[in-house]
Amino acid sequence: MNAIQSLKTLTSLFPDTLISNPVGEPVVSAIAVGAPASEVWKVVGDFGGFTQFIPALASIEVIGTGQGSVRYKRFKEGGLVVVEQLNSRDDDAMFMTWTTLYNNLGVSRLWASMTVVPRDEASCVATWTIIAEPMNDNSMSADDFKAFLQGFADGAMNNVPLLFGQ
Repeated sequence: MNAIQSLKTLTSLFPDTLISNPVGEPVVSAIAVGAPASEVWKVVGDFGGFTQFIPALASIEVIGTGQGSVRYKRFKEGGLVVVEQLNSRDDDAMFMTWTTLYNNLGVSRLWASMTVVPRDEASCVATWTIIAEPMNDNSMSADDFKAFLQGFADGAMNNVPLLFGQ
């Protein structure tokens, strides 16, 4: 390829991305916790701390801080890895959202949020919402895929009250 062909190829390039929001019905896992919302947020709102309530995770490494930071989650079994980007975070309102950039779990696109809403001074509700699409080669039915997501989220969220002696 000569310099003129290279220039012609470069001028036909335009901004693109492989990241797009998933389409589908949200999976919602909410749990009441008998602890102050601010204390629960310190756990479920810690982008790098999900190992506290997801025992299947071996480690999490976070690169960067705040919006745009990336976390690498490694699972204990099967060489499973998930790479996610923090999209938004508000510690005062107690919410954050993130998007999966890469995984080998059979999930094509995934967007998620975590929120904590106070019920009173000593209790709150923590909610994990997930919208995801299976990979094209994922052999699960739509119902099985949704059940997989729901089971994973429920299993994780059910561990949160245990961290507060409940």
